[in-house]
Amino acid sequence: MSTTSSAVTLERRSRLLWLVVLAVLVAAPFIGLYPVFMMKALCFAIFACAFNLLLGFTGLLSFGHAAFMGSAAYATGWLVRSAGWSPELGVVAGTVIAALIGLLVGLIAIRRQGIYFAMITLAMAQMVYFVCLQAPFTGGEDGLQGVPRGHLLGFIPLANDVAMYFVVLAVFVAVYLGVIRIVHSPYGQVLKAIRENEPRAVSLGYDVDKYKLLAFVLSTAIAGLAGALKTLVLGFATLSDVHWSLSGEVVLMTLLGGMGTFAGPVLGSFTIIGLQNFLADRVGSWVTVIIGAIFVVCVVAFRRGFVGELLAWQQRRRKEA
Repeated sequence: MSTTSSAVTLERRSRLLWLVVLAVLVAAPFIGLYPVFMMKALCFAIFACAFNLLLGFTGLLSFGHAAFMGSAAYATGWLVRSAGWSPELGVVAGTVIAALIGLLVGLIAIRRQGIYFAMITLAMAQMVYFVCLQAPFTGGEDGLQGVPRGHLLGFIPLANDVAMYFVVLAVFVAVYLGVIRIVHSPYGQVLKAIRENEPRAVSLGYDVDKYKLLAFVLSTAIAGLAGALKTLVLGFATLSDVHWSLSGEVVLMTLLGGMGTFAGPVLGSFTIIGLQNFLADRVGSWVTVIIGAIFVVCVVAFRRGFVGELLAWQQRRRKEA
C-alpha cells in the first residue's frame, strides 16, 4: 500500500471514529450517563484543549492556567447572580476578562523562556488567588454560591440539565474545531516552528514574541470560557477554581492524553475527571495518590500519552507496510 493511500485511509478512519464519538456524546443523556458529570468533563476538556494549544503546539509551559479559568468563573458567577446578567453575556464577559488578564500576564512573562516563564505564570496566578480570597465580592473561602443558570437568549431554560448539556456540548465542539483550525492555519504553522526551533523562526524574520503572546491570550480566553461554563453548570465558583493544584491537573490531563495531539487532552480530561468521581466515594483523599501513581505508570509506559503512542504505533505500521 502506498504512503498516500495509507494516509487517506487513516484520515477516513479518524473521521469515522470522531463521528462515532460525537454520536455517543449526543446520546449521552439518553443512555444513562449523568449529564452534570458529562458537562463537568466537557468543561475540563475545553480547559485542556486551551492548555494544549499553549504547551503542545507553542512549547510554553504555564503553571498558572487555573488563574484564568478561575477568574472567569468568579466574574461570570458574580455578573449572573448579583448583577442580573443573562448567562450568555456572563460567559462572554468572563471569557473577555480572562483574556485581558492573560494579556497582562503575557506582556510580563512572554519574553522569558523555560522555567522562568513557568515561574512567572505561577507567581501571577498566586496573586489572582489572593485577590479571589480577599475581595469582598468573591465570598472568600465560601466562594460564590447559588449562581442561577437562567435562560439562554431569553427563552431556552438552562435549569434543565439536558438543555444545558447540549449548550456545553455545542461550545466544546466549536472550541475543538476552532483549535484544529488555528493549528492548521499559517499562524499555527509558525507556532509549531517556534516550538521546534525558536532561533530559526527568528532568523526567518518572524516576530516570535508577538506570535507567542497571541497564542497565550487565545489559550487564556479559551480557559476562561471553560471556567465560565463550569460556573453555570455547577452553580458556584470556589477557590479551588484558582488554586495552583488545578494548574497541575490540566498539565496531567494534557500529558496523560497526549501533548501536541488534538484528541489527547480530551481523553486525558475525561480520564482524570472520571477517576476522581469514581474513586472519591471509595478511597476519599487517597484519590490524589492513586491518580499520581497512574500518571507515573503512564509516563513510564506511554511517554507520548495515550493518543501519542497510538499515533506513533500507526506510523510504525505504515512504514512497515
